[in-house]
Formats: sequence, structure tokens, C-alpha cells
Amino acid sequence: MSATPQPAEGVTYAHKIDKHEAAVDWSQPAAVIERRIRAFDPFPGVSTRLGDETVKLWRSELDSCLRPSDAGYGQILLVNDAGVTVACGDGSALRLTELQRAGGKRLPAREFLRGFPLQAGQRFDSAAATTPQEPAA
Repeated sequence: MSATPQPAEGVTYAHKIDKHEAAVDWSQPAAVIERRIRAFDPFPGVSTRLGDETVKLWRSELDSCLRPSDAGYGQILLVNDAGVTVACGDGSALRLTELQRAGGKRLPAREFLRGFPLQAGQRFDSAAATTPQEPAA
């Protein structure tokens, strides 16, 4: 085998990932958020806020339930042992299946919910401060 040098044309530089890139923007479609969660595992991890708590998201899956028209981005739609279903952009929903509290360890949703109970109707904060939190009517 012989080494082949990389051509100089088309080479691009990937900048270091900043922490602000790890924050979830719930106005994005669930598929985009799900890919970001996978891409940022193990570093830096994707995070969101619920009140004063930071929650890291490690695993998720697309949920077939459609977001109700009155649900805002980041609103928790359903909580059960399978995960936490959250409203996202484009009428989509994402089920969070592995989460972590600040200072805690990564846990499957079922175990996470034992120590950090969540309820439908609560809302994760969106990363996009300038993005409207409610869909346009």
C-alpha cells in the first residue's frame, strides 16, 4: 500500500465546537435535533434547561405522535417509562430515552424519572432566544 496525499483543493477547516452549539433549539424539526444528539455524543453532549436545571440529552428517537397545534416548542407532551416526548418544530415530536442531570450520570428515561419527575405540560427552554416559543397562528 502506498500513501496518497490529500489534494489541496476543496480542503476546509472545521472549527472547534462551542458550548452554545450544544444547546437544543426546540423549534427545529425532531429529526434535526435527534441527529444533533447523536453527533454530539460523547462530547460535548446536547443540553437543555428546565427552569434552573440543566439536563443533558444522550439518546432519543423520533416519535410518531404529532405535536398538538396548541403545544409550544419544547413542551413535554408525554412522560412514561419509554421516555419523555417533547414538541419540536414542523409539528414533530421527539422521545428522549437517555438523560442526565447536572452532576449526575447518564440514565435511561425510566431511571431518570424516578429522581427527577417530569409532567406533561412542562416546557424545556429553547436555545434560540430570538426564535418565537409559540408557532405562528
